[in-house]
Amino acid sequence: MLTEKLNPIIARYDEITELLQKPEILADVEKLTALSKEQSDIEEIAKSAKEYLHTLEQIAQNRVLLEDKELGELAKEELKTLDSQKSQLEEQIKILLIPKDPNDDKSIYLELRAGTGGDEAGIFVGDLFKTYCRYADLQKWKVEIISSSENSVGGYKEIIALIKGKGAYSRLKFEGGTHRVQRVPETESQGRIHTSAITVAIMPEVDAVEVNINPSDLKIDVFRAGGHGGQSVNTTDSAVRITHIPTGISVSMQDEKSQHKNKDKAMKILQARIYEAQLEEQISQNAQARKNQVGSGDRSERIRTYNYPQNRLSDHRINLTLYSLEEIMLAGNLDLVINPLIAAAQSEAMGNVQ
Repeated sequence: MLTEKLNPIIARYDEITELLQKPEILADVEKLTALSKEQSDIEEIAKSAKEYLHTLEQIAQNRVLLEDKELGELAKEELKTLDSQKSQLEEQIKILLIPKDPNDDKSIYLELRAGTGGDEAGIFVGDLFKTYCRYADLQKWKVEIISSSENSVGGYKEIIALIKGKGAYSRLKFEGGTHRVQRVPETESQGRIHTSAITVAIMPEVDAVEVNINPSDLKIDVFRAGGHGGQSVNTTDSAVRITHIPTGISVSMQDEKSQHKNKDKAMKILQARIYEAQLEEQISQNAQARKNQVGSGDRSERIRTYNYPQNRLSDHRINLTLYSLEEIMLAGNLDLVINPLIAAAQSEAMGNVQ
C-alpha cells in the first residue's frame, strides 16, 4: 500500500530536521553535509507525502459527514475536489518514488560518428552536433570539443565533446543509438533522396573513483600526430592511444600538442567508455531496466529518423512523429522529443510502484 511506503520517508525527513538543529551536528561539517544532502534528496517526496496523507484524512472526515442533513451536500462537493487532488498526488508520488538514476545530475561525453552514407553521413554529424550545442546553450550548459576528425566536405568522421552542466545526462541519455537521415544532398543533381546514418553515444562523466582501472591493464602507445592531408601537426610523438586490455576498449587522442594533455583527455574518455560498457551490461541483464531506459542505448539500435523533405522527425521507440524537424534542428528545441521520451520512461517505471 502506498501509505506504507510514505510513512518511513516522512519519519526520516522529520528525524533529519531535528538532527540538523543539534549543536554537535552543526559542528561536524562532514555529518552536516551528508544529512543536508539526504534531506534535500527526499524533501520533495516527503512534502508530497504529507499533503497526500492529509488529503486522505480530509476524505475520511467528509465521508462521515455525508449522512449529515445539513452538511451532507457540502461534504459531497468537497469530496469531489479531494478525490481529484488525491489522484493527482498519487501520480506525482509514484513518479517521485521511481528510483533515481545515479547518473542523472552528471555532465556527459557526447560522441557522434558517421556511419553508412559516406560524406552525407559526415555532414549530418556536423548538423546534429550543432543542434546539441544549441540545446546545451538553451540549458546554460557548456560545450567543450575534446576531439574531432573532419571529412573532405566540411562534415565530420567523428566528434567527441564534453557537455558540462547539471542534469545533462538526465536530459540527453535517451539520445544514444543510430540516427538515420533522409534528405537530398547538396551534391545531388537529380534531386534524389539519400539515406544515411550516424551513431550517437552518451556517456556520463565519471572520475577514477567510480571506475576501478588497474594500471597494469592499460597499454599506452605514443605516436606522431597526423594532420589533414597527411601533414604532420608537429614533429614530436605527442599523440596517445590507450587500450584497456580486458575489454579491448581503445581511445586515441592527438588534438593537443602536449602528450600529457592528450593522455589526460584519452584517460577520461576511456573511463567514461568503460563505465558505459558496464551500464549496458547491467541493463542487458535486467529486462525491466531496459524498458525504463526506453531502449537499451545500444549504438546499433536505430532510434530515430530525420526526414527533411517531409519536415518529419520520428522516434521509433515510442512511435513519436513530429512535423517540426526544422524547429528542432535549427532552434535546438530538442525538448519536443526529450520530454515525451522521459514521460514514456516514467510511465514504464511507475508500473512497478504500487
